[in-house]
Amino acid sequence: MSQSMQTLSHDRRQLLKASALAAAGSLVTGGSLPVVQADQAVDDLPTGEGMSWNKAPCRFCGTGCHVQVGVEDGRVVAVAGDKAADVNKGLLCVKGYHVGGILYGKDRLTEPLLRQEDGSLKPIEWDEAIKIIAKRIFDSPETFAFYGSGQWTIPEGYAAQKFMKGGLSNNHIDPNARLCMASAVTGFLGTYGVDEPAGCYQDLDECDVLITWGNNPAEMHPVLFSRVTDRRSRGENVRIIDIGTRRTRTTDAANDYLEMDSHGDVPIALGIMHLLIENGTYDKSFVEKHCNFRAHPESGKTLFGEAISEDEFRKRIAEYTPERVSELSGLSVEQIRMLGDLFGDDDVKITSLWCMGMNQHTMGTAINTLVHGVHLLSGHFGKPGDSPTSLTGQPSACGTVREVGTLAHALPGGRIVANPEHRQQCEGFWNIPEGRINATPGYHTVKMFDQFTIPTDEGGDITTMFVQVTNPGQTLPNLNKLFNDKKNLADKFLIVSDVYPTPTTELADLILPAAMWVEKNGIYGNSERRTQQWFKMVDPPGDARDDTWMTIAIAHKLFEMGHEGMKDKDGEFIFAVKDESGEEVPIWEFDRYYDTNVDKHLFEEYRQFTTMKHKNLAPYDEYVKARGLRWPVVEQEDGSWRETKFRFSGFDDPFVAEGEEFDFYHSSTKDGRAQIWFHDYEPPPEMPDDEYPMWLCTGRVLEHWHTGSMTRRLAPLNRAMPTGYVEMNMEDAKAANIRQGEKVIVESRRGSCELPVWIDGRGRPPRGTIFVPFFDETKLINNVTLDEHCPISKQPDYKKCAARVKKLSEAES
Repeated sequence: MSQSMQTLSHDRRQLLKASALAAAGSLVTGGSLPVVQADQAVDDLPTGEGMSWNKAPCRFCGTGCHVQVGVEDGRVVAVAGDKAADVNKGLLCVKGYHVGGILYGKDRLTEPLLRQEDGSLKPIEWDEAIKIIAKRIFDSPETFAFYGSGQWTIPEGYAAQKFMKGGLSNNHIDPNARLCMASAVTGFLGTYGVDEPAGCYQDLDECDVLITWGNNPAEMHPVLFSRVTDRRSRGENVRIIDIGTRRTRTTDAANDYLEMDSHGDVPIALGIMHLLIENGTYDKSFVEKHCNFRAHPESGKTLFGEAISEDEFRKRIAEYTPERVSELSGLSVEQIRMLGDLFGDDDVKITSLWCMGMNQHTMGTAINTLVHGVHLLSGHFGKPGDSPTSLTGQPSACGTVREVGTLAHALPGGRIVANPEHRQQCEGFWNIPEGRINATPGYHTVKMFDQFTIPTDEGGDITTMFVQVTNPGQTLPNLNKLFNDKKNLADKFLIVSDVYPTPTTELADLILPAAMWVEKNGIYGNSERRTQQWFKMVDPPGDARDDTWMTIAIAHKLFEMGHEGMKDKDGEFIFAVKDESGEEVPIWEFDRYYDTNVDKHLFEEYRQFTTMKHKNLAPYDEYVKARGLRWPVVEQEDGSWRETKFRFSGFDDPFVAEGEEFDFYHSSTKDGRAQIWFHDYEPPPEMPDDEYPMWLCTGRVLEHWHTGSMTRRLAPLNRAMPTGYVEMNMEDAKAANIRQGEKVIVESRRGSCELPVWIDGRGRPPRGTIFVPFFDETKLINNVTLDEHCPISKQPDYKKCAARVKKLSEAES
């Protein structure tokens, strides 16, 4: 974390303490929640008569920082970093310190709203809203789609998953995480046969070298980055190598900045492997014992490819000499040799870190498997500090999307719909008739929205879509193709559950007000396999309600209408919850929803799935006591539960065979080995030309999270970063006679966006490139971006397309 950032966090902490102390004189209303005692974690926080504190993970990114939430008179009045949390050890970033304020924006949605023929929105009762949704699904269940999120809690995603695949026999469910980490999933699957990272955040505490691949953790994951930079302040020597397409705040902290061309990461990884082979510095023993070689067959690209020999791998990798890699990547020959020598040195511990830069890529699966391959080939794997680590950008992209499997092809616990045995297992756990789960994968995100915005009489076979906890009207690529056309299609019906108005609600036919964060119970899963639980602490405003309740209420309305899919094999409601006397609790009635802990019921049902891929979870009550536990969590002889920090490593992973140093026990080749892949470099599908001469890259900023729908309602953050902008290189601006702050038009073959120019600002792009953050809903850069995607993961490439910059006066003339 930068010095300015530390200062800001410190000042904010003092402000919050002062606010909490000032407010501690009033009585707390209600509250049967188990409150974390001050001396357990927050020994310097006020515990006056009116103040209660409880734990929760932060609502924003995938780091999973724990916060202490101070509640008084039914309102969140203070937030503090949780000193008992291993993830953040009491520290929060600038967004985290303000997280409590996201509940109290002035324009919270508080009642269901139905679009009228004249375009206005009319308030309606919840009963009517649920009936409208249920009738549309009942009339055409196969043309219904459910679009969710990596911000879904685990129970929310699990309920949606069961409703769609176990109830409607419909696999058209996909999350916005398809847009941010699908390539990481396919990268892990292709390499290890099972998803999610082997290492954990401890790698950041023990590495000698941190390599950021197209990644800017100083702004995107600042608390994690501070674990590395703080080590320097303690006198430790940690080398940071930033491989990027523009200078960022991460560059400022780096020892080496390696500026690559767009799409240059693929040849760089190939070049490192070339040098490891050429120099004889790869880890021969590790590779012989634990690795196979893999490539795509000539017939086409597949997730698992086909075996190739080590000799064939050597033959193919021989073409990626430092000189050729330099031409393809933009790095110098010396820089490529430096990386090759570094990975060939087994005396240093190397951690690679990446996020959207490698995932949002038309070769997303390829570059993910190549970087894993660099670590496997060099033996920089499986020891604390030696690890390839993919980060997530949303709080439960791992827990809800990847583990619960809320993807069009997946089932909970690493199962897939195309596998008959997996469907049978799932039908057994859900007690539903054999054959109910559809064997055909549903539409992935890009395809789903394409089918929704194509007219029905032209083959657009998605007619009703339910969007929960996300904002596709701002985040989808190529919005003019994939979202904006909806406004001209009268027979398409868009339902949106959210907490604030967004570009997505602008086109919604039915808007549902949602509870958020500590207004409901929840469970998240963060980037290091850590499952984190919290309890509801305050009531949501007005008639806002839990997303899980919405799904269950719609399901029960369908049950009442006689939809057979909402019954299990015994004729009971598929979400039935019984009390201790065996009576069903009517959880579909919102005033009875909290008569029981629905989250706990759903989580315990979901736990059954987690052992099949060795992603074992502990009972719900264990998470109540902990600041999260990293799976696999296994029960010990004394009845306690033990988490796992390092998978596949014999010194820590309980599922590694006795006496083995490493065991890739879900290997796709069934021999306990990981796969080292070869992929040929392929140029991007669209490159700058005479008409559109600039590379456009998009991303995030420190102050705002995701689409800014929460952080832009926090005055301190909005003042700090009030508007979207386009970063330009000084020489490019001079050549175009563009001034600092001047408004310009950024346009591509797909659309345009008006933005002010920031020259040599926070980020410094090289000549011929521009960067635009996507948080500003008044400046939709995704009207400009490209919807081309990785052929394996189906994740779009937001990091590069051809664009041009015009002065506003030129565009108007």
